[in-house]
Amino acid sequence: MRIPALFISSVLTSVALPAVAAEPIAPKVMVITMFGGEAKPWLTERKLETKIAVPGLSKEYPDVACDAAGLCMMTTAMGFANAASSVSALVYSDKFDLKNTYFIIAGIAGVDPTDGTLGSAHWARYVVDAGLRHEIDPRQVPADWPNGVIALGAKKPGEKASWGSGTEVYQLNEPLLQRAFALTKDTELSDNDDSKAYRAAYKKGEPGSAAPAVSICDTLSTDTYWHGTKIAEGMADWVSLMTEGKGNYCTTQMEDNATLTALKRGGDAGLLQFHRIVVLRTASNFDREPEGKTAAESLSAKSGGFMPSTVNAYRVGSKLADAVIADWAVWQKGVPAN
Repeated sequence: MRIPALFISSVLTSVALPAVAAEPIAPKVMVITMFGGEAKPWLTERKLETKIAVPGLSKEYPDVACDAAGLCMMTTAMGFANAASSVSALVYSDKFDLKNTYFIIAGIAGVDPTDGTLGSAHWARYVVDAGLRHEIDPRQVPADWPNGVIALGAKKPGEKASWGSGTEVYQLNEPLLQRAFALTKDTELSDNDDSKAYRAAYKKGEPGSAAPAVSICDTLSTDTYWHGTKIAEGMADWVSLMTEGKGNYCTTQMEDNATLTALKRGGDAGLLQFHRIVVLRTASNFDREPEGKTAAESLSAKSGGFMPSTVNAYRVGSKLADAVIADWAVWQKGVPAN
């Protein structure tokens, strides 16, 4: 029996052909920011014109933005829950091939004035979680205790934890850390008159009263936006305890242990290389009061550090990103020796 050509044509046109899946994008560098103020300089200064919607990202920041050279940037939204959820969505998305990607976590932070100042930029060696611990209200702390901060399962401050989650401390790749610092240590950093005036209240001769600079030190993560000398002293002790005396925190922020945990699981799954991650935090405010001010006054003060810190996170982070992209034939194989 002869089937009319018109019938054959109508049948064929009614059958949905399988869609051809787009090739995953393979970024050379993925920048991770946490909110719009951190993302803005990257979006303003780079041609991140390709927008990829990723299911599971924050509704406020639903896209990853990429350029033609191999740089992409995502924004997680603030805090542990958002950071872990958004980074996990990225890692397990079928839209990206991250097996050779370098990750730059670039955001703002509070800073210890003995280590840095408004606008200063700090690459992290250790990333320590300040939340996974016991804590007793200062009004109920025993008289012979320095503070109420106690490791999980310990009986008093200074004792090591007897149990934990395995996400309390991350030590990042030292060769990559040193290479990042070498490439960026001479970056011209943004500053302003408000920051100069505010930092003058801090102790002369220490970094807090000096011009901003790039350095290596450690960072402390917690969802709680804490402030003040007394808490800071306890936090310093905590970082020392958790790193066996090797760590010295200079910046404090809200996301990095959560972000690194999501990336670590992606690395364990073979989807990325955990040793290709750096953490950069730039100082938008001090973590404690200067002499002559209370902690409450300092917490609510307008220091002027926000704009320089967001600009400097871009300036320093982009120097590393540009170096990786420009010499990708070498970086693709691993961190260059020099």
